[in-house]
Amino acid sequence: PMALPWPLALAQEQHLFFHPLLLLLGGGGGLGPPPPPNSSFFQSKLPRALLFCRLPVIGRCTRRCECYDFFDHQIPYMEAWRWQKAMVEARVTALREGNDPSDVLAILQHPPVYTMGTRSSQNFLLFDPRNSAYDLYRTERGGEVTFHGPGQLVMYPILNLRYYRMDLHWYLRSLEEVVIRALEASCAIEASRVEGLTGVWVGDKKVAAIGVRVSRWITYHGLALNVTTDLTPFKNIIPCGLSDRQVGSVINVLKAQNMLRVESPSTPLESGLDREMASQDSLACDVDPDVLVGLLHHSLLREFSVVFGVDFLPPRVAFTQSSALANSIG
Repeated sequence: PMALPWPLALAQEQHLFFHPLLLLLGGGGGLGPPPPPNSSFFQSKLPRALLFCRLPVIGRCTRRCECYDFFDHQIPYMEAWRWQKAMVEARVTALREGNDPSDVLAILQHPPVYTMGTRSSQNFLLFDPRNSAYDLYRTERGGEVTFHGPGQLVMYPILNLRYYRMDLHWYLRSLEEVVIRALEASCAIEASRVEGLTGVWVGDKKVAAIGVRVSRWITYHGLALNVTTDLTPFKNIIPCGLSDRQVGSVINVLKAQNMLRVESPSTPLESGLDREMASQDSLACDVDPDVLVGLLHHSLLREFSVVFGVDFLPPRVAFTQSSALANSIG
């Protein structure tokens, strides 16, 4: 069978799940010691640095960022939304008082939910909003309607752009760059931008959506990357208002490239997957969907650190003390 992209192969072979605590402490993200120099892993054309992605050593960069890492938890959208607004309000207040609070990044998943932007049109909803299959929220972010659900990694950066660039276009392009770099580093996927549009694309499919809000140069909302997401709910909307564009996911991109076959003992193969592609397994390798999500989560954090030049710190205040968000984690 065809070999997996080798960072993914390493994760699959060692059953890695990238414990959040290891990431926050700047360790190897659960990767453990590297294989010996003569290992077949080192025969890849990818740089060795992409294999053993470690978060930056504290103090190397100029800006510090508290990381709330709940990538393997499904946080209700309303809880995450309230938390973001509370974080922004606290930072705006601190700046007025002459203080300089650290930046914040949350990475998580959501239960199924539709969200709309400030100026989103209901014409892009292919259902009656009063009878939606999932919760539907109109938010203050930019962009049109989109879907969030399990298997989708969502990043909510709360950054003071005064320390970066006070330029919204630069910020959007930087978020795109995080995703593009993460896909290349973790899965050897060549992603790109589309002129005049916001988001990240692989071929003609949009795999990452971006919608942000800036208040007094403090950012919130963010990006969503479809990793193993069931794309079926996207059929009930015109995602991002683009009727002539398709939505994709990392797992389907890899399948289309005959790089892997996904099987779960508790879920039929055809559930949420393309049966025709799944049948083309002569050149495919098996991979655990949770490993793929963990790998992309780790890579997104690392590339965010590189692109924005931040060092990740554990949160100074636990979720239980800062927001009701923790109550949904159990």
